[in-house]
Amino acid sequence: MGTSWALGAGDEIVPGTRAERRLGGGERYEAYVGWDERLYAPVVVKVVRPDLVDDPSTLRGLQREIDMLERLAHPVIVRTFGGTVETDRPHVVLEHLDGPRLSTLLRKFGPLAMDQLLPLGLELCSALHYLGREQVVHLDVKPSNIIMGSPPRLIDLSIARSVEDAARLDHVTGTDAYLAPEQAAVKRLGPPGTPADMFGLGATLYEALTGVRPFPKPAARGDRSGDGSPAPEEQWPQLVEDPLPMPRAIPEVVADPIFACLDRDPAARPTPAELAERLEPLVDALPKPVLGGLRAKLR
Repeated sequence: MGTSWALGAGDEIVPGTRAERRLGGGERYEAYVGWDERLYAPVVVKVVRPDLVDDPSTLRGLQREIDMLERLAHPVIVRTFGGTVETDRPHVVLEHLDGPRLSTLLRKFGPLAMDQLLPLGLELCSALHYLGREQVVHLDVKPSNIIMGSPPRLIDLSIARSVEDAARLDHVTGTDAYLAPEQAAVKRLGPPGTPADMFGLGATLYEALTGVRPFPKPAARGDRSGDGSPAPEEQWPQLVEDPLPMPRAIPEVVADPIFACLDRDPAARPTPAELAERLEPLVDALPKPVLGGLRAKLR
């Protein structure tokens, strides 16, 4: 059995939905933009790869994502239109978001302007505050999981956990460059909770503001573990190192809240509401013609 469904335009992805184009995929899934006859609208269908349709771990992860999305409802979090693992083609149907990923914008055009960055930070605080109230940890907040739009959307809850389930994690979960220290060294520092998402947000805003990651990987130093793999501090420098300084042109009133999110101590990081309180005056100070609609919405 192959690793791709290799669906072309017009092929049925799942009953009632036909493929328009392939979006891409990861290790366990591939995604297609499709046309849903019931909704009479485009959707994204995330499908388990054909060689993994009987893999228990993959199916548990997909079911967890379906369950999580079905109970969440927030304007800055991607929505679902259903899904199932009890089919020949296990899948979840997601809203189609018309906008680029933040990672794509940064790669093509460089850092965001302040009038883009500050409202983005405020919107993401809203999403993370809601997740915290729902006792959910996203565990993978990063630029490629943010679709830029009005409002932006936080996507990909494939590794999200309830706070209770996250407390039982015994392995690294997330993306290296955006992991909170307690995610990278879960057995020593964990378990990760909602402060881990604030670290991911801090790393994301730092990169959006400067164009570089706050913790670039150091060159290999030869300090390897017993099995020959990189030492934890080599793979995850955020365990022992402070984030890189920001350019002097960035005002402290913007830099300081972001650095606070990157504190190695989870208890020292701001909550989403606390970060929002620091960002709101900065958003209000932006030129009115640029932000008139957002200001009215926030009040």
